[in-house]
Amino acid sequence: MRAYKTNDIRNVVLLGHGGAGKTTIVEALAHVTGITARMGKTDDGNTISDYDKEEQKRKFSISTSVIPLEYKGEAGDIKINLLDTPGYFDFCGEVEEALAVADAAVIVVNGKSGVQPGTRKAWEYCEKNSIPRLFFVTNMDDDEASFRQLIVKLNMEFGRKVSPLQIPIREDRKFVGYVNVVKMKGRHFTKESEYEECAIPDYVAKQLDTARGSLLEAVAETSDEYMERYFEGGEFTYEEISSALRTNVSECNIVPVIMGSGINCQGMNSLLQAIDKYFPSPDYRETVGTDLSSGERFTAKCKPDANLTALVWKTIADPFIGKYSLLKVVTGVLKADSVIYNVNKEQDEKVGKLYVLRGKESIEVDELQAGDIGAISKLTVTQTGDTIALRNAPVAYNPPQIDTPYTYMAYKPVNKGDDDKVSAALQKMLDEDLTLRAVNDAENRQSLLYAIGEQQLDVVKSKLETRYKVQIELSKPKFAYRETIRKKVKVQGKHKKQSGGHGQYGDVIMEFEPSGDLTLPYVFEEKVFGGAVPKNFFPAVEKGIQECVLKGPMAGYPVVGIKATLIDGSYHPVDSSEMAFKMASSIAFKEAFVQANPVILEPIASLKVTVPDDYTGDVMGDLNRRRGRVLGMNSDHNGKQTIEADIPMSELYGYGTDLRSMTGGMGSFAYELARYEQAPNDVQNAVIAAAAEANA
Repeated sequence: MRAYKTNDIRNVVLLGHGGAGKTTIVEALAHVTGITARMGKTDDGNTISDYDKEEQKRKFSISTSVIPLEYKGEAGDIKINLLDTPGYFDFCGEVEEALAVADAAVIVVNGKSGVQPGTRKAWEYCEKNSIPRLFFVTNMDDDEASFRQLIVKLNMEFGRKVSPLQIPIREDRKFVGYVNVVKMKGRHFTKESEYEECAIPDYVAKQLDTARGSLLEAVAETSDEYMERYFEGGEFTYEEISSALRTNVSECNIVPVIMGSGINCQGMNSLLQAIDKYFPSPDYRETVGTDLSSGERFTAKCKPDANLTALVWKTIADPFIGKYSLLKVVTGVLKADSVIYNVNKEQDEKVGKLYVLRGKESIEVDELQAGDIGAISKLTVTQTGDTIALRNAPVAYNPPQIDTPYTYMAYKPVNKGDDDKVSAALQKMLDEDLTLRAVNDAENRQSLLYAIGEQQLDVVKSKLETRYKVQIELSKPKFAYRETIRKKVKVQGKHKKQSGGHGQYGDVIMEFEPSGDLTLPYVFEEKVFGGAVPKNFFPAVEKGIQECVLKGPMAGYPVVGIKATLIDGSYHPVDSSEMAFKMASSIAFKEAFVQANPVILEPIASLKVTVPDDYTGDVMGDLNRRRGRVLGMNSDHNGKQTIEADIPMSELYGYGTDLRSMTGGMGSFAYELARYEQAPNDVQNAVIAAAAEANA
């Protein structure tokens, strides 16, 4: 594949709901542009982009794949880097990585299913990142697909800037072509995506007039001259309309809607034409970062004649195809067999061969121009989010903004002795997917795996087995409970032991009470008068308390909020020792804990749930059932509410799945540990019983 200039490149991300048909569209486009002799099918597991075994087994996309196409456009050959992203919300990190390097988006909508949660999510992504976009309505060959109703729904959801550029033509209830609203001509499919001109049917006249009027109004708004001509009833030329469309689409003022059928390969030529004519090249957008020499904000547009800079936006660490660092060249030209400088790691890296990836196929190239997307294999220190630049002109581009994972489960190897293998395999998967996190919970002696959702955790488990031949077991995690006391007591602790020779003698009288500060395990004071306990034994008394609070008597959880005061005691001039007084204070602690109304404390999270207005009632009702306390609700004035609540951490287990079910995937949540509170009696009893069973 030859090197393409910046103006001849289009970086296009495919977004949409899971199952809408994005991968099928990629197959159809690959077939039309001559990459494949026949289309692959998701059900058959032979598509270009879904090459991973997990994707083939589950029949949906899990990772973002890059599929470069070469297309002969109106002004010459162009290269289209298609970024096929997963539609299921668990794999949103893959989408966010692709958005970091995309210059435009195609939102795929199933003509039969209509606007789905994934459609709305795709729109939110584009709005957040100011990405030009168009809707491609697929599955138009289905008799139940209603384009007219879909346009009404799209306008209701996303506003009047959604504008259809095509109207479907049906004969005998079959999708056979479309009317080009820009050229006002009919198109009848002949073979796959090819077509011939045909008459415009009378039955589309009303819908065509509405679409044409909307289009001309949008064109008129691009300049005062056009507006004046529009009000005077004048017409616009095809060139004027196309130019105005390109400007408005690039500035996100118009979102075109075109159509086709991925399965039947219909409408692919019109999609390629729209990408060529209406989507901007990479030099239209700015890439934002920081000038490390000054600490100031830095922006760059894609320029081939500037110093080399590039952003590493994704890492592939597959045992079968190897490790690849996928990057977008922002400025300059990246050449094979060169030395690059990793700004973030402050190290040089050697570039051997340079590639463009097409699914799992790696195509060797000599260079990549500014704006292009390619890959380097076997880089040593480079990770996702790193920037390549000159050592004497260090700039760091902003890395992809990745969602924070809040769903987690405990994991452990199925086979003893596999700890190191699991750890090494997980590290490779963490390099690939930034929404995965492995955490060692030393307090509860468990390893935790964080992800966006439970489906993602299941995929990780399966990948570990198929890719790396290690098995893990996922289970419900233990929660970080605490133990404390609720009243003041006075106790004596005496340790006396005689076994020939020097004995052991330590005697303390202590008061234990709540300290009022649950952030500290204990507070120790001494109020001994008259030397009843020598001062040199005070540290030993405190040491006994210090060791006891690590594991409480009730269920073995850490103790917090204790104030221990040494008020009296006795000693033996020969038999007393630091060990004896440490033992005495331990005895006193355990005796006091039983008498001082001990309780289990549970961790309370500060939770924020963002959902569309229609779901607030269901979500608040569910929070109440989970023992949550709703504190308030704030509107973002865009049809969503953020509900703030306090809720026990244990009640958040499985919450991501339930929230997604309640809101059709449109709800999101975030939380952080706020404090500890006394757990209800039934919860305390369950915690104590579980601890007793575990220790049995």
